[in-house]
Amino acid sequence: SPAPQELTTVRVQDPRVQNEGSWNSYVDYKIFLHTNSKAFTAKTSCVRRRYREFVWLRRQLQKNAGLVPVPELPGKSTFFVGSTDEFIEKRRQGLQQFLEK
Repeated sequence: SPAPQELTTVRVQDPRVQNEGSWNSYVDYKIFLHTNSKAFTAKTSCVRRRYREFVWLRRQLQKNAGLVPVPELPGKSTFFVGSTDEFIEKRRQGLQQFLEK
């Protein structure tokens, strides 16, 4: 019988503001991974990460990517028109697309 197709699903969910109201507040996101790939020891994993950790990850990927283009991250907007919730949701979508690519 043919080998089952390898599938990996990644979801960026549940944004939370940490240290709310203080000068060092930030938003982190729950990253949920589910896979049947043999390359992963854990079939599911769940961690919380913030935007700057995605920036770090992207840099590491760029160092090792050679000629393979590394996907873009959603912009680091300091001037954002609209609500904070809307900004956080747009960023969540962008981070998920980054991980999917």
